[in-house]
Amino acid sequence: MFSLRSLLTSRRPLRNFVLLDTQGICRAFQLSAQAPLGVGWIEVSEQRLAWLHRPLPSSARIAPVVTHSAVGKALAA
Repeated sequence: MFSLRSLLTSRRPLRNFVLLDTQGICRAFQLSAQAPLGVGWIEVSEQRLAWLHRPLPSSARIAPVVTHSAVGKALAA
């Protein structure tokens, strides 16, 4: 049975990741709220079984979100 807390707390959305080998061939898929640990995992827009054991199309990649902290940065004058 669900608790009231689980109904009121927000859940992080699940994201699609693929594992690429050194030649850019798709070897595995993972659906997760955060990026998997390890080398070769990249985020993609969707999962398609047709990509498995084939090169990943460049249009499938999602550019990583880069966040910079504004604390401690001085502006050049």
